[in-house]
Order: sequence, then C-alpha cells, then structure tokens
Amino acid sequence: MTTLSGPLRAWVEAAAGSRVAGVRALTGGYSNDNAVLTFAGGAELVLRRYLRANACAVEAALAARLAGVVPVPEVVAADPTGEAAGEPAMLSAFAPGRPAGEVLDGLRGPDAAELGGSIGAALAAVGTVTFAAPGFFGDGALAPGPEGAEPAAGLDAWVARCLEHGNAEGHLTGDERRELQRLADEATPQLAVLHGARRLVHGDFNPKNLLAERRGGRWAVAAVLDWEFAFSSTPLFDVGNLLRDPRPAGFEAAFLAGFRAGGGELPPQWRRLAGALDLYSLADLLTRPAGHRYFARAIERIRARMSS
Repeated sequence: MTTLSGPLRAWVEAAAGSRVAGVRALTGGYSNDNAVLTFAGGAELVLRRYLRANACAVEAALAARLAGVVPVPEVVAADPTGEAAGEPAMLSAFAPGRPAGEVLDGLRGPDAAELGGSIGAALAAVGTVTFAAPGFFGDGALAPGPEGAEPAAGLDAWVARCLEHGNAEGHLTGDERRELQRLADEATPQLAVLHGARRLVHGDFNPKNLLAERRGGRWAVAAVLDWEFAFSSTPLFDVGNLLRDPRPAGFEAAFLAGFRAGGGELPPQWRRLAGALDLYSLADLLTRPAGHRYFARAIERIRARMSS
C-alpha cells in the first residue's frame, strides 16, 4: 500500500490529529496489510488493514488486555466494522526494534541465548492471561467459543481436510501425504491430556512476529506483534511453533529456561505434544497457494518431521 483512500485517510488523520506525509509498506502477512505512516512533524504510526478474516476487534481488545503484561504496540484507534474508515482498520504505535528473525540470523552463543531467554519469558507472560474456557475469539469480548470447542482436538480431521482441499498434491508424494495423515491420527488421542487448557495462545509465535532490541547491552524482546490468530488453549501450541525451525546454538535451552523461569509449564512428553500441535499450522500452510512464501517451508518442515 503506497496511498490511502479518502475515507481511510480521513479516519487516520482524525485519529492521529495530524496530516499523513508518507506511507511505507511493511512486510505483509497472508491475512492483512501493514504500513508505516509518517505524519507532519515526523511521528510514525502503523496502519493495519484486514484483507481476509477481520480480527480487528480481537487484536484491539488483546492489546488492551496485554498492556503491562507483554510488550505490545499501543492501539491508537480501531474501526472493526469499517464504518468510519471505509474498511476494517487499526492504527497502532510504531514499536522499536528489529524483526527477531533478522537478528537471530546473526547471533551466536551468549547473544542467541540472551534473546532466547527473553522470548521464553515473553511467552510465559502471554500464558498468564487466562479465560473461562478453551476456544476461539469471535469478537472484542474475548469470550472463547463456541461452547465446547477444544482447539487441541480433532487434529486427524483437520489434517485430512487440509490435504483434501489444499495444494499438497504434486508437492508431497502420495506416501508422504499418507504418512502425514498417519502422524496426525496417532497424535490425536495423545493430545487429550491437554484438553481444557485455557491460557492465551498467540497462534503464530515465531521470530517473524517478534521485535528485538538491545537493552542495557543485552538482547530482549521489544514487542510481540500480530495477534489475529490468538485463542484460548495450551501454550504448547506456541512452543511448537517457535521450535519448528532450527535455531542458533544456545537459543533453545535458554528459551526453555526463560519460559520455565517465567512460570511456563512443560508437562511430560511436552516436546512430542508441542510437535503434534504444530501440525495444525503446518497442515494449514498447505492450503496456501503453492507460490506463497511459507508453502515451500511447510513442505520442508513436514518432511523433516517425517524423518525424525
């Protein structure tokens, strides 16, 4: 996005109390479009537009709920219905820091451990936010639903649906697709030990949604971004997501230590359970277009999971 429409520009400028002087696109996700807006006088805010599922109300409510708990950008204004802005949109403070994925690529040893420990502590803090039940958020009330929903149930059916309606054919062999389904079938009853957990789950907790910066000579999490997939369940969803890809030496041990030190719990067989939960995300990525930047990575990680 390099320009703003009339209603959107008017809404942004009214909320910011200043004229937009420049627009710079940020790396967008699959579900939204993000841009940094520079205003007369030099102030910067982030504009988030919802291209697919409209999670504006949920994200705005979570930002308020997480204030003082986890570093999240303050929401300046939100229009979940699009009545004023012409489309669902959210305007937030511009958070300092660099994408943690970029930072991690250049970190080794103690530096990687510093950031890993801070990320673990941040994830533990996310899990201190609890709800009345497991489930998914439908609006800004953050009431998990529908009644009786269990995010950690039905992995076998979920993977089957993604394989049937996604784009795995031609990228995973028939044997590989059957093995993926077998893994899901085998894991589904094992995940029953996690049913009933009702802690906040980010839903896409990985370095692309984390900002990092140096504080007092140490690497730390500056912000946790992009909460559109959040729900109520077990933090092991986020643990599995974060540990999906290889990390620098020292990172994983420090991440786990930071998570435990912050009050995060790792039950028996946690690694197997977290890996099984991550199949929800990996299978979902198979429904993206084959040219999508995360599709090929999902194929790679699925194959690695089968060979482990």
